Amino acid sequence: MILITGAAGFIGYHLCQRLLKEGCEVVGLDNLNNYYDVTLKEARLARLQTQNRFHFHKVDLVDRETISSLIGDYRPKRVVNLAAQAGVRYSMSNPHAYVESNICGFLNVLEACRRYHTPHLVYASSSSVYGANTKMPFSVNQNVDHPLSLYAATKKANELMAHTYSHLYGLPTTGLRFFTVYGPWGRPDMAMYLFAKAILAEEPIQVFNHGHMRRDFTYVDDIVEGLVRVMNRIPAGNQQWNGDFPDPGSSQAPFKVYNLGNSHPVELLHLISCLEQALGKPAIKRFLPMQPGDVPATFADVEGLSKDFDFQPSTSIEEGVRRFVEWYKQWHEHALLSLV
Repeated sequence: MILITGAAGFIGYHLCQRLLKEGCEVVGLDNLNNYYDVTLKEARLARLQTQNRFHFHKVDLVDRETISSLIGDYRPKRVVNLAAQAGVRYSMSNPHAYVESNICGFLNVLEACRRYHTPHLVYASSSSVYGANTKMPFSVNQNVDHPLSLYAATKKANELMAHTYSHLYGLPTTGLRFFTVYGPWGRPDMAMYLFAKAILAEEPIQVFNHGHMRRDFTYVDDIVEGLVRVMNRIPAGNQQWNGDFPDPGSSQAPFKVYNLGNSHPVELLHLISCLEQALGKPAIKRFLPMQPGDVPATFADVEGLSKDFDFQPSTSIEEGVRRFVEWYKQWHEHALLSLV
């Protein structure tokens, strides 16, 4: 039995599908909030609910008693926390949503896992924790004390909270810093989706930092493969950890953090070119300066993932964009038909 929060979300949906395909019993939690089009979340959920090994509960992570009861009732072998208030720019206008979901909600998950002795808690962190760091590729061995958005600060806080529970209660926790995830069933607020929609509508796209942004775009199937491998290995304490020279990515406690990124950063203009080719239409580009809270580049050092799990993401941006566009066109046609 595996319990996944954010099951109707982008990554949560794909992880549920993978685990169900492998014959696992999956408990999915989601509050189906309206941060982006609920229709997309409901469509993902409907596909999951066709399988009898999937058990869904509509619940918000801030509902402490229900979260505790569900984990207590099901006693899952693994809990994967993917529920969060996402988005860097949205955190500037709605800061309380991030504290409530990402801090208070995660605390409720930690407490329930501690209370019922969950064998392994895996949770989503983010490449945004690297903030003002400029040394690349970003490594989990680097200090990450200079976040540039409240979203990033809440993800860093999650890692600190997880370590505390690993240290105090022996709760095994593994955090995964995701790097710009994309693919079919992706979020409508992400660049890939926004660009595709605008290009097809022959509307201008906003190209921040005048196109010189570089992102470690990571295809969702690679993310799921990394998640599954990490879930199946419970972290042990690092006996070589030294408080005089503390390694931020490990601990004497059963705590671990990994980067999960493609480790091949792509310039934004190349991404747009791949979309133009896959869509068969040119983009109308509106070049803009860097947005507050954003960073010019992300680049993952995945040495830890490769060493411990013999795995690193490998889907090329060209192939990933092709698969995304194939899905997007089908979804777009479905959405249009539903209006007729």
